[in-house]
Order: sequence, then C-alpha cells, then structure tokens
Amino acid sequence: MLATNASTIPKGDQWSYEVKYDGFRCLLHWDEDGPALYSRNKKELSKAFPEIIHACLQIEEKVKKHLPLILDAEIVSLVNPYQSSFSIVHRRAKLRTKEQVTIYSQRLPVSLMIFDLLMEKGIPLTDLPLKDRKRKLNVLQSQTPTLAIIQPYKNPKEIETIVKKYNGEGIIAKKNTSTYVPKRSSQWVKIKNYRYVHVILTEYDKQNGYFQGGVYQENTYVPIVQFSHGLKTEDRKALATLFEKNGERVGKERWSLPPSICVKIGCISFDGDQLREPFFQSFLLEEKVEDCTWQNLLSQLQPLPANVVITSENKPIWPAIQYTKMDYLQYLHAVASTMLPFLTNRLLTTIRYPHGAESEAFYQKNCPDYAPEFILTHNRDGINYIVCNSLESLLWLGNQLALEYHLPFQKKDQSCPSEIVFDLDPPSVEQFSLAVKAALALKEVISSFGLMVYIKTSGNKGLQLYLPLPEETFTYQETRVFCQFISRYVVEQHPEHFTLERLKKNRAGRLYVDYLQHDEGKTIIAPYSPRGHSRGLVATPLYWEEVTNQLNPSLFTLTHVVSRLKLEGDPFRTFRENVHEQGKRFSDVLLHLQSLLSKT
Repeated sequence: MLATNASTIPKGDQWSYEVKYDGFRCLLHWDEDGPALYSRNKKELSKAFPEIIHACLQIEEKVKKHLPLILDAEIVSLVNPYQSSFSIVHRRAKLRTKEQVTIYSQRLPVSLMIFDLLMEKGIPLTDLPLKDRKRKLNVLQSQTPTLAIIQPYKNPKEIETIVKKYNGEGIIAKKNTSTYVPKRSSQWVKIKNYRYVHVILTEYDKQNGYFQGGVYQENTYVPIVQFSHGLKTEDRKALATLFEKNGERVGKERWSLPPSICVKIGCISFDGDQLREPFFQSFLLEEKVEDCTWQNLLSQLQPLPANVVITSENKPIWPAIQYTKMDYLQYLHAVASTMLPFLTNRLLTTIRYPHGAESEAFYQKNCPDYAPEFILTHNRDGINYIVCNSLESLLWLGNQLALEYHLPFQKKDQSCPSEIVFDLDPPSVEQFSLAVKAALALKEVISSFGLMVYIKTSGNKGLQLYLPLPEETFTYQETRVFCQFISRYVVEQHPEHFTLERLKKNRAGRLYVDYLQHDEGKTIIAPYSPRGHSRGLVATPLYWEEVTNQLNPSLFTLTHVVSRLKLEGDPFRTFRENVHEQGKRFSDVLLHLQSLLSKT
C-alpha cells in the first residue's frame, strides 16, 4: 500500500501519524522455511541484509506460534531514532560479493522498522481496519520485544515537531479505518520534511529541460543538482531564453552561464553528490553567488538546534586547513551520535582555544555561570563539572571553542572504571611505527586471554587500546594488576623498542607504554574528539586490519572522519556489546594473574 503526496497534515480523530523513514520499503515473509525479505517489485533482499535475517532467527522460538507472518516494514540505517540515511541503505543494497556483504553488515548494519501486520498464522489481515492490525501488531511485539515497531502518534503537532528537530524524512498520516490495498491510496498520506538549499544556476539542457545548479566548495564550483520540476511555464521560458541568448553553447543543446543566478531548491536529502527529489522553489534575486557555499548547504540540510546560540560562525579555528567555527560545529553535529555515548554521564574536562587551534588554551572543568539551562552539571570535590549528554550541550561547548574533550574512566556516580585504556606514546610522530608495533604486541597478549580489545589514534602521535568492562565491577586496584602485568610482559619481550620509563629523558628513543594513566581522577581524550594542533586531527577509532605499517595518523582529519563514518561505519559501534561476557573472562584472567603474583 502506497501513500499519496500532500503538502499539509490532515487532522482529526480518524487519523493517526507515523514517522516516515528514508530507507527501502520491504515485506518480511516468515513461514516454516524461515524469514525472507522482499522489495516492492518482489525481488528477494535477504542475502543483501543478512543481519536482519539473523535478528529474526534469534527470536524464532517466540514468533513460531504466529507463523506464517507477513509484515510491512522499512529497511533503515538510523542516524538518530527518527532519521535514516538512505545513502547507506542504498549502498548496502548494491554490494555484490558475499565478503563485502559480510563486512558491511557488521560495519554499517541496517535494521527493520515494522509498521503493519498483513498476515498472522496464515490468515490474511488486509481486510481489517488499520487500528485492528495495529492492535495485533502490538500484541506480537509484547511477546517479542526486540521487534522494532513504528508507533503511531495521535497529535500531529507533536510528531511534526519531532520530525523537524531530528531532520526526519517526513510524516505518514493514516486513517484508522483504512483496510490494506496494494496500490496508492488517499487513506494514507505522506507529508515530506523538505529542506531548502541555495544554489547557483550554471547550465541548461534543452533536450531534457533540466537546469544544473551548484555551490562553491572553497574556491571550486561543485555541481550538486539537476532539476526541472517546480518551475512555472513562464519562469522556465524566461530561464531558457536567458541561457540561450547570453550563455555559451557547451553541447548540441546545452548552454552555460558564469555564476550569477541564485535559486532556492527543495529536496528531501543530499547523498553527497546530488540533492534527492529536487524541485524549484523560488529565485533568490538578492543572494550573492559567493554565499552559495558548501558550508551553507550543510547548514541548510542539517540545521543546528534552534536553542543553541551560534556566534562568530566564520571565525577561523584551524586556519591551516581553512576550517571555520561553523565547519567545526557541523563536524560535531555529524559525529554526535557516535561521540555522545562516550561523553554521557562522564565528568568532562575540556581544553578551550578562544582564538583557534595552536593559540593560547586553557583547561576548563567548572561550568561557567553563563551556561544555558540545558547544560547538565555534577558537583564533585567542589568542582561543578559539565556532563555532556545531549547534542545541544555538545554544540554549545563547540561554540565556546572547546576543541578537546577529556574523560575519566568511570561515570559520574561510580567509582569503578568502565574500560581499561593503554596509552602508547612514541617519541615523535616520525616514529609512529613503534606505536603500531606496540599495539599489535599488546593485542596479541590480550586476545590470548579471550578479551575484546579496541583501538583508536590519540589524534596526535600515538595509539590507545581500549578494553570495555562491565560498570561498577572491577576496582582500579584490580585493573592495575592486569595493566601492569600486560605492560611489563610486552616491554620485556621488546626492550629495545618499548619502555615503562616515565621520564622522557630516560626513554632513549623508545615508545612509552603508559598504563599509569589509567587511574581514578585521570582522563583520556574522548573518541572522535579533535585536537588543538594546526592539522585538525581527530582521536579516531580504527579497525584492527588498518593497524599496519602503512597506517598514518595524519590521515584522520576532521573532514576525513565525517566521510569515513559514512563509508566505513564506527569501529567502536559494538564497544558495549557482550560486556558481561567480557567481565566474566576478565575476572578469570584476574584470578589467574593474582595467583601467579602470590607465588612470586
């Protein structure tokens, strides 16, 4: 069943409202032979999205009594609870080899958002009204809580506010009495959350009637849209005449004009190359072409929260890479969903650079008096720490030019660490290969105990290894036993390369394995935090297969990290998964080490 386009939300008690996700529509058929996904044109999608099939098989026993089932759903890659990245779902669907599908089902996993129940126990439900199908769907979810069901809203204003705040694709309004018909119907209505961007018109193709528009990225013109829809007949004629009379012919029926005409284009999203579903909205007669920039495009596509006041947005922060404050805030906006889980409920120490990177800087722990009401704080030992639990808080800190975010190893109300971190510090960036060698040596030992270990760059010259632990389980004294044993063992195996010597002058060109940094009251740079040096590098999580002699920390700039997340996903995505099993193994290792130490 398909929805009809509308420009306004229908209102009344007979309607209910759902978030519209930008993904792949599909049907989940599930019978005694197992679950299978099918697209709208009846193409099977199961092999393209094996993680969905695997998730279904995990709950097969609970679902068995409801089979055969048919569920209507959307395959999504969630950016936040109300927004899906279509480009990731689309890219996943185009993967062809089994190896690629396996890798990216782990790196960029998708999920299934279910919104309708069409068959249960082999009985078709399409003739039932929507409200009854929803009731049955909710019963199914109550018995299988891991099923992700799109819940309806009764208040159109409430869902409209949510969709706009989280940059969702739009809203679906459905009549509660609607039966399910496999065609487009006015009983279901879709209202899209269009974004409007400013572009420069530069080309006209008479053969297909399309105009091309673009923006400036630094000093280079970048085309981002071809459109025809939305133009009134008189506007289309006027533009075509302008191009044909004043433009330069660049093809048989194509004309080009130098950047001079700005227009507003509506779209539902941007895939990195082209605006999706573009249409002409209006001319921008007062707009300057130099204001149609890549930076403004991103701001128009993903507007920052209205309650965060932005000042001096064009201020240079990393001048060497031409990175302004607004660029930085857009970076924080892009990485927030991966960075915030590590900041949440931690007592934050920031390093602020009021005049930009490489300028005078200072540490800040106390929350300033002028902080807005949405900034959360926690008082410990007379210090009123900021606790950064939200996008708004992160962006406010960014506007204050907090460029570095340093975290303790435990949450604000806890006394035990939630992770162990080994800090690998080579003498210089030119000797980064020592950090690679040390990381691989440590991983070999740690993995031999059956423990999960993650790795990230420090954002400077070194690497940092992370072991997740269950919260409030192991004391710092206990983790010290483990850290000391592992560090001493690796140093003893490679005394010519590594050292435990804290004084730089005594290290003799060797890498320092710093396990003493892992202690109560000390901090480590947060995953995805930038650093305050001129190169604009980021403390970036890595996949272990990247940790080779070809690894170069200079690759992980602010710009690269945003692209990397979209293309390769977040290596720390599974950081808190299976943490209780990790705790059991760590406990066994700890007992073994304590036994060894007692004998010596």
